Amino acid sequence: MKRIWISLVLIMALATFCSAAEKVVEKPADCIHCGMNRTTFAHSRMLIKYADGSSTGTCSIYCIATDMKAAKGKQVKSIQVADYNSKKLIDARKAAWVIGGDKSGVMTPIAKWAFADKKAAKGFVAKHGGKLANFEEVLDASKKEQEANDK
Repeated sequence: MKRIWISLVLIMALATFCSAAEKVVEKPADCIHCGMNRTTFAHSRMLIKYADGSSTGTCSIYCIATDMKAAKGKQVKSIQVADYNSKKLIDARKAAWVIGGDKSGVMTPIAKWAFADKKAAKGFVAKHGGKLANFEEVLDASKKEQEANDK
């Protein structure tokens, strides 16, 4: 009887571990612009909602800039980005952003990461380099990269 209980406890623990290991993010599963898996890039993913009720999920700020360009004239209701550390979605406009550093970016040669608070962003800069920025600066940098790529 003791063996059965031990086996059951081990099976339950393994099942819990396996389900927590691959935490799937909100839909869509893949970036609508480049096809990258949004769970794999949960730390940089974004979700934009428009006033008309439509929404787009992307892997990065670069692909959000692509979406906003394609949806020119649509009113933006909200833009969310994953906090680099927790991977939870936060308001992109209120996030503390870092441009650059020694971590490879997603869809871009110059990384752009979002943090829920400025202290975490400063800690990232101290460890990995880069500079603090706001959402407008990061979006503008992404748009400039796209213009350069279009040439």
